[in-house]
Amino acid sequence: MDLKEMVGKEACKHIKSGMTVGLGTGSTAYHMVAEVGRMIKEENLTITGVTTSTQTLIQARELGIPLASIDEVDHIDVTIDGADEVDPNFLGIKGGGAALLYEKIVATYSDKVIWIVDESKMVPQLGEFPLPVEVIPYGSQQIFNILEKRGYHPSFRKTSDGEFLHTDSGNYIIDLHLAEIPDPHALAEELIHMTGVVEHGLFLDMTNIVIVGEKNGPKTIYNPTLV
Repeated sequence: MDLKEMVGKEACKHIKSGMTVGLGTGSTAYHMVAEVGRMIKEENLTITGVTTSTQTLIQARELGIPLASIDEVDHIDVTIDGADEVDPNFLGIKGGGAALLYEKIVATYSDKVIWIVDESKMVPQLGEFPLPVEVIPYGSQQIFNILEKRGYHPSFRKTSDGEFLHTDSGNYIIDLHLAEIPDPHALAEELIHMTGVVEHGLFLDMTNIVIVGEKNGPKTIYNPTLV
């Protein structure tokens, strides 16, 4: 079985009938959403899904998963999502799929957050994966210039035909090529206070469980500070 499919299915063991479930975005989360659809069809699972992107919304609808928007629920029991990097302190980088804003909103209102990753995403220190920063288009070049002066090696994310990529909210993404992030909390504070920055891809102190796909099977790691 594919490692991504393996962890997607393993994570679904944390879903029970009656729950409101945050449905993540990306290639690993895709398998989790597919498993939720199967459980609804074959095991009479009854849940309400809250999606983190248009991409996941379309998939969930096709599978017949009952859905509500984030503003139609009073809380989310568990959110299951992928991550681009995870360090030993359960800090992560997300946003490779350009859904970081909705992903962070859904995670923030969740009682429990589970990340599903393959073992290549586990790193000793964050930063090798480019850090996404979502910005509004107006003034985005000014933000880019500041980030460049600070030595963060920014690049606007583009589509395959060279146009600016637009997020589901119509914003741009500036990726920071940092190589390493020695103090993720300090960088998160710096970025979020820049006028025009909507959100960044540092997901800090919010993840309860990481399920890692390894060759010998899925490995579940619990965050001792968020049990």
